[in-house]
Amino acid sequence: MKNLFKPYISNELEDLNDILKSGSLSYNNWGRKFEKLIEKFVGVKNVVSTNTYSNAINVALATLGLKQGDEVIASPMSCVASNMPLLNYGLKIKWCDIDPKTGTLSPDYLRTIISKRTKLIVHNHFCGYVGYVDEINDIARNYSIPVIDDCIEAFGSEYKGKKVGNLKTDITIFSFQTVRLPNTIEGGAIIFNSEELYEKSLLLRDLGINRKNFRDDFNEISESCDIITPGYAAMPNEVSSYFGCVQMNEIEKLLVQQNVNANNLSIWLDSKYPEIYRMNSRKEINPNYWVFGIIVDNKIEMLKKFRELGFYASGVHIKNNIYSVFDSKIDLEGVNEFNNKFLALPSGWWINN
Repeated sequence: MKNLFKPYISNELEDLNDILKSGSLSYNNWGRKFEKLIEKFVGVKNVVSTNTYSNAINVALATLGLKQGDEVIASPMSCVASNMPLLNYGLKIKWCDIDPKTGTLSPDYLRTIISKRTKLIVHNHFCGYVGYVDEINDIARNYSIPVIDDCIEAFGSEYKGKKVGNLKTDITIFSFQTVRLPNTIEGGAIIFNSEELYEKSLLLRDLGINRKNFRDDFNEISESCDIITPGYAAMPNEVSSYFGCVQMNEIEKLLVQQNVNANNLSIWLDSKYPEIYRMNSRKEINPNYWVFGIIVDNKIEMLKKFRELGFYASGVHIKNNIYSVFDSKIDLEGVNEFNNKFLALPSGWWINN
């Protein structure tokens, strides 16, 4: 059986033992290097790495100045890890319908639900397949509402020739959890399109502390360093950052292999199931092929068939608006259709032929 997910661990971890014995395990040189490697890969600056994906969301929300009770528009068709931090932060989630061919926010539906109470739009790029970025961002700008590109599974995906994170969206968030690329075992990162927000986030990531003047000439905590804002203990450790650095040195090779696998899978599907719709059909996107997404009419039947053929097919996520905790079981046509028809096939770096 070809697995749908598999954590990547490099064979080249020569510095790991030195890090473990160094006495310097909290955020330091490897953390800063990891951020620089992300900046170079994406083609941006203002990258902030965190110890978890949830804390990346928390820091982003706090940096934007959101408060309990503020309204956020989000997709119910995403990983629950994308929506639970919004709820835990105290935001009121308003579900937006999606395009059933893309799994991402429907611009037309979004226009109908924006209100004076809307303080944020979270644009989830489902399983690495980038949504309607220009359309969503244009709508948001017309209302002066910030947008977060939720790239929980989309690191390395491209839209109109540019990598996500470099699309002029206000904020982009990545997950580096075990089955993502790269993975830091657990972690995340934020990219800010604003230098001002970036500088603010550095305090919020580190308990509100300004490390530039936190200690005096004797390396004692300085009373002259005031803490003016609440903050999170969201700094990544050096071991996780080192894992991220090593994988960033290999990321291009891994993404190329996934692209090759997806191309081979497309050829095979052309010969066996030409009627199946592929989610990579939009010319403006180039997915990272974390999975190979398809739309089928008989989901359970095709899931069984692909598994019999040795492909661990899966729906990956289910619609979050069925969960009581979100207190919004609104019926959404596009969400229902996509939830009933989406299947993911394995196309990860570990698959050959």
